[in-house]
Amino acid sequence: MDARTAILARLVDALDRSQREPAPPVPRDYIQVGENAPGSAPVVDAMVESLEDYGARVRQEKNKAGIGDAIDDLLGEARSVVVPEGLPAYFFEAAARNGRDVRVDTPEKPLTKAELDATDAVLTASRLGIAISGTIVLDGEPDQGRRAITLVPDKHIIVVERKSIVTTVPEAVAVLNEHPTRPLTWIAGPSATSDIELVRINGVHGPRNLGVVIAH
Repeated sequence: MDARTAILARLVDALDRSQREPAPPVPRDYIQVGENAPGSAPVVDAMVESLEDYGARVRQEKNKAGIGDAIDDLLGEARSVVVPEGLPAYFFEAAARNGRDVRVDTPEKPLTKAELDATDAVLTASRLGIAISGTIVLDGEPDQGRRAITLVPDKHIIVVERKSIVTTVPEAVAVLNEHPTRPLTWIAGPSATSDIELVRINGVHGPRNLGVVIAH
């Protein structure tokens, strides 16, 4: 029997056994719920630590004025910003400071790929944050927009509500399962990868720069 025949025979045998034998139970002994409540100080501190470890810039603010100032600061030298139509009005106002060109992306009139590529930054809200991994999840709602606007511009500024930050991935999945058909984008720091020599390359799959405003 040659190698190809032997491999195919094993595959057939495995398929036969899978039909005869029930699948073993999936172990669920991992941590599913954190010790601290969503949005509590330890959870937020862990989130900030994870984000900063990834190289993101993080600001924590308690009112509209502070959030607006943080958005303006994190946008920095960006001269053009794409925003989804569902953001609060004061987000738009902060994005437009210092003469920035604010480009609104809507389902009826989406920006083209070329227009997105020519835009410096994107500003969105978010669905939730996961402290244990420093992950932010977007689910395509009007204040977050379609996935394309968060992948093409070089800088992404995200506003995360403090109360939406949970500790673990299972806690996040339970929240996201409330609307299982929404498109999800999971963001863990600025886009980056490493080549075979472990040289870090930024901006491979999305924005090279990530700024996060945690709104208390």
